[in-house]
Amino acid sequence: MGEPLLQAEIGSKKYPQHEVLRDLSLSIRAGEIVSLVGESGCGKSTLLRLIAGLDTDYSGSIRLHGSPLRPHPAAVGVVFQEPRLLPWLTVAANVGFELGRAGAKHPRVDELLAEVGLAGKGRFYPKQLSGGMAQRVAIARALFGQPKVLLLDEPFSAVDAFTRMRLQDLLRRVAEHHGATLLFVTHDIDEAVYLSDRICVMQADPGRIRQEVEIGLPRQRDRGDPRLALLKSRILALLDDGHGDRSKAERGSDEKEVVKLNLLKLAV
Repeated sequence: MGEPLLQAEIGSKKYPQHEVLRDLSLSIRAGEIVSLVGESGCGKSTLLRLIAGLDTDYSGSIRLHGSPLRPHPAAVGVVFQEPRLLPWLTVAANVGFELGRAGAKHPRVDELLAEVGLAGKGRFYPKQLSGGMAQRVAIARALFGQPKVLLLDEPFSAVDAFTRMRLQDLLRRVAEHHGATLLFVTHDIDEAVYLSDRICVMQADPGRIRQEVEIGLPRQRDRGDPRLALLKSRILALLDDGHGDRSKAERGSDEKEVVKLNLLKLAV
């Protein structure tokens, strides 16, 4: 399989009187799409902050291609829950922001805007955009620096359901076109199983990865595929089980779902 592109080994991450992460190990292969799911407070967004270099106060190591990541690494792009566009800059200037005043005229700006469906919108200002359009700009901005890893922290949580589905498809297409490696946080299990190659289920107190689930399906997926529903059921069972012991009957139900999933895979 070769060396992973990204390797995070977090011994401990603490805030005053609270340990957020402990003994967390995460490896991501180049070109892989991995999602983090788990209850609020389990450390998903904190882990992204550590990988992005926004927080360096932890024990452990984070490596890219085997080398330690430096604070604020150019090789890592970030898309937040809100677009966080600078309102006094045009769309083009926001996308090319890292190059300063010359960024708006860089040829990659127009290329990326066309790729995210905003061709001709470079002269617009953020106040002229819908929420979905603004998040497309944020994705284009994150891709402008050609990062090796793109981190996304619930990037579609602030848009309506229809826009969310369109942005999910956009993200998949962009990832494939750029050969991007994605790590994203989501509370939407449907979103996780629809987009991911692998899902890391986290549990809290302190935060750690409880189990990894390989999706094992082609990236071109039908939202109505019954295999996605079975995968969602399995993920929800893992999340529920993370709250403590459950009855034998409930655990048996989970085992039946896994058997159903395996049989369905064999039948396809």
